[in-house]
Amino acid sequence: MDEDGPRAAEEQDPEPGKSKTFIRLNDLSGNGGRSGPGDKDAGSGDSEVEGLPYPALAPVVFFYLNQDSRPRSWCLRVVCNPYPLLSMLVILLNCVTLGMFHPCEDMACDSPRCRILQSFDDFIFAFFAVEMIVKMIALGIFGKKCYLGDTWNRLDFFIVIAGMLEYSLDLQNVSFSAVRTVRVLRPLRAINRVPSMRILVTLLLDTLPMLGNVLLLCFFVFFIFGIVGVQLWAGLLRNRCFLPENFSLPYTVELERYYQTENEDENPFICSQPRENGMRYCRSIPTRREEGLECTLDFYAYNDTTNTSCVNWNQYYTNCSAGEHNPFKGAINFDNIGYAWIAIFQVITLEGWVDIMYFVMDAHSFYNFIYFILLIIVSDLSAHPWVARLSLRHTGKDVVV
Repeated sequence: MDEDGPRAAEEQDPEPGKSKTFIRLNDLSGNGGRSGPGDKDAGSGDSEVEGLPYPALAPVVFFYLNQDSRPRSWCLRVVCNPYPLLSMLVILLNCVTLGMFHPCEDMACDSPRCRILQSFDDFIFAFFAVEMIVKMIALGIFGKKCYLGDTWNRLDFFIVIAGMLEYSLDLQNVSFSAVRTVRVLRPLRAINRVPSMRILVTLLLDTLPMLGNVLLLCFFVFFIFGIVGVQLWAGLLRNRCFLPENFSLPYTVELERYYQTENEDENPFICSQPRENGMRYCRSIPTRREEGLECTLDFYAYNDTTNTSCVNWNQYYTNCSAGEHNPFKGAINFDNIGYAWIAIFQVITLEGWVDIMYFVMDAHSFYNFIYFILLIIVSDLSAHPWVARLSLRHTGKDVVV
């Protein structure tokens, strides 16, 4: 017990004859925070920090602005006593102006409505720029508790800089539409103004890395069902009913190469080839109608002179073979794994999935409905919240999903 006292004294003051040097943190005054001859001990530095109006912030920024000097004292008063309602009103005004903007009509911005919206946009940009400058003067720019030390402030900084770039390009008559798209990020500033929303967004972003196993499971579901679809139905959704190769039409008759419905793009007549066991064949093509009447005559009853014979030309579309176009402007097919994933994504969203199932059943087999029912069930289970809850519990994170 007696040895601890001298040892502690030696550790506290190993060389009594020499002066000590203390370094103050968060001090940007330029002298590195080194104590001069007038500094007595570390306690005096702590007392100075505690005596500041805002001890948690940097005592000096921009090398000479302390917390009591103007204009920093004014900026600190504004930042530490904010008016969130004013910022929220400006953000809501920004949302309204963005919603009222018509890109196709307001390219030249000649109408009074466009000029009014542009004036509001200039005011909103000026408000955000002034707000950024005030925060930089109050907090400083670089540092742990300075302006760019916060993630949401960095987002605000990026939005303001993009706006400055947009205005500079407008002055030089340069069109840079990609910069204009940054305007849509302005409503995200509301997250930084509402603490509860900020907590929720931060929690969501922190939870995403924990859901890697769930995303991996969804990828395997897409991949396995995509491979099955490509192996079974590659090219089948191109099937159409064509005229026979040796079929010759009268020179006064113009017909399409294959049978087309009234809504060919979204509801084509997809047939089943003889080697398949689909539900629709070329013989199921409806009878041709002219002026509301069904045509029942055949090729031999056609009158080349008067051209008034009502011939059912649809009965000659008997050759079911692969064409060039897939349904929905070529977007829905199983020709490769990429297009298969697009079709699978539409199926699991339950938006128009019945049409895709009918296309496949018409071209291949009635029992293909099993594939789509299983896909919907498995995808719903893999994306269910309880799967995410089990994944988070497995990682040791108690998060309510």
